[in-house]
Amino acid sequence: MVTENALDSLRALQDIISQKISLESKIQEIPKLLGTQEEILNRLKKTFIEKNQEFEKIKAVEIEKKKLLFDAESAREKAEKNMDNINTQREYEALDKEIRDASEKEQQYRKDISQRERQLSELDEQIKQSTQLIESQEKELEQRRIGIEAEINEKRIAIEALLKEESKLTENLDSEVVFKFERIIRNKMGVGIVAIKGNVCMGCHMILPTQFANMVRLGQEFVFCPYCSRILFYEESTAEEDFFDIENAGSLSDLDDIDEEEDDDDDEEEEDDEKINMDYED
Repeated sequence: MVTENALDSLRALQDIISQKISLESKIQEIPKLLGTQEEILNRLKKTFIEKNQEFEKIKAVEIEKKKLLFDAESAREKAEKNMDNINTQREYEALDKEIRDASEKEQQYRKDISQRERQLSELDEQIKQSTQLIESQEKELEQRRIGIEAEINEKRIAIEALLKEESKLTENLDSEVVFKFERIIRNKMGVGIVAIKGNVCMGCHMILPTQFANMVRLGQEFVFCPYCSRILFYEESTAEEDFFDIENAGSLSDLDDIDEEEDDDDDEEEEDDEKINMDYED
């Protein structure tokens, strides 16, 4: 027998299950909040690595240019010293050209080195900024993780409390009914028990067969709506009864009887038409 106490237990159970589902959903969603911050941190780290790689490449070029500059300076200085030992015009011209070529190389190498130094200075500043941003993001992310873990633990404690209340409410309820009821609540936006008024389910607003309305009204067992699967309980209606009379509505099978009556009426009308046509011809 479905008593009012049983229905009250289901309503209370519905609230508890809805709260539990909400908390479970939040527990699943909370870690996703870290996704954006983790993505930003990963991009910063990627940029940091790329800047360091670029810095090392430029640094290697700078070292090579400095080596070439040293070689050019040495060649120029050697040629200038040899100027004191020349004996012919041809030797002078050769050494002069060697000095000028070495000097031009020196100027070019110094220019290249100066450009690399500016690039290295800019990259060094960018790397320092990236390092500070990464440290700041990591610190903020760690603090947020700690806060999220605390929030999740708090919600899990709340779920444990709800499960204890749920256990008390379901002691005297059929386990299969409870299982179906929770599944319905999860699938039906938190509503698993609804009224039936007249012949209409207030959950899906479908017109139900009279047998369902009568079964719900008798309250001998839990009745599930054949359309939306929610548990039904009978509720006296006023205006709805003007439109849905339980005694006269009939079940779904009554539709066949209505169709047969309409077919009989159509046959009678055809016979009357034939008689009228025969009289007219006479």
